[in-house]
Amino acid sequence: MHGITITLLLALALAGCASGGSGEHVQVKLAGTAKNSGRIGQATLSPRGDVTDMSAFVSGVPFGVTLPVRLLAFIYPGSCQQPGAQPAYELNDTLLTQHRGSADGWRLSRTAKVPLATLRAAPHALVLRTSASDGGYDIFCGDIR
Repeated sequence: MHGITITLLLALALAGCASGGSGEHVQVKLAGTAKNSGRIGQATLSPRGDVTDMSAFVSGVPFGVTLPVRLLAFIYPGSCQQPGAQPAYELNDTLLTQHRGSADGWRLSRTAKVPLATLRAAPHALVLRTSASDGGYDIFCGDIR
């Protein structure tokens, strides 16, 4: 019980640190799409001058995705429910992801060529997609708040 209390307090403290102003990190909850249902993820957006660094962990990819996993990342205007027709920003200078130990999960890091304040000024959604050779399916989406 004591360990659960410490874990809960730590989670609340981290959430408080990541929720606010322009100089702070923004947490984005990622949900699996119909092509990757039941999967979840978390992305952290961090300001770095005129760019935004994105680090994400996802719980898995659809069966049949080619190894090594290559995920594309995009930021769309709008929301996951109503995204714009075209991405506003592509975060695809690198495509490889890292597998994290024995867990069925993947980590990726990218950079968006836009200040975090711009992303927070209007609705945007972060989308992760499989490579074209794996069907080019959107497999995760999260609203940037």
